[in-house]
Order: sequence, then C-alpha cells, then structure tokens
Amino acid sequence: MLIGELSARTGASPRLLRHYEHTGLLTPHRRANGYREYAEEDVRTVRRIRTLLAAGLPTRVVAALLPCTADGGTEPALAPCPGVAEALRGRLAELDDRVARLQAERTELRRLIEELP
Repeated sequence: MLIGELSARTGASPRLLRHYEHTGLLTPHRRANGYREYAEEDVRTVRRIRTLLAAGLPTRVVAALLPCTADGGTEPALAPCPGVAEALRGRLAELDDRVARLQAERTELRRLIEELP
C-alpha cells in the first residue's frame, strides 16, 4: 500500500509517517520509482508507535520498545522484554517530577495573583 492508504488506515498524516521513517520507526520498501510501499504489518506498527507516543515516550524510547510490542485486544500491549519495565518506570518518574514542578509553579502564580491590588 502507498503512504496515502496507510495514512487513511491509521489516522497518521503522510508527513508523520515520513517522520517515523526518518527516525527509524518505520522502514517501508521503496519501489523502483521511489514511492514508499508499506506492508499490512506497518498498519499495526503505526498503531503501536502512536500508542507508545501517546504515553509520553520519546521516539528514542519508542524505538527501543517497539520490538517488545504486540497486539493485545483493541490496543497494542507490551511484552516482557529486558529493560521495558525500567524504561517505563524511568519515564513515569520524569513525568512525576514535571508534574511536581508545574504544581509548584501554579501555586506560586496563584499566590502572586492573589497579592495583586
């Protein structure tokens, strides 16, 4: 299938699919005319990529975790590969730190607003 069909089937724009290719997350076959040709498995791969990105994981972590994904019902799931739990726990800790910083900033901003005449 060509990029337009993959885009229609996954909801990912052609530009986003080209980005996935550029970052090494997708590796389509190239036709003689240079067009990208995607396999049926690429539909599942794009869904897996989007699920991992929606969890807030950077593409470098997605690339490492992608081989550990499988279809699990309606949503992709992770298989128990070495390093998966550690990578996810590390990302969760980063997000928890960010949330704590944002909450502190919010508290300070509210204090400043309340002090305005």
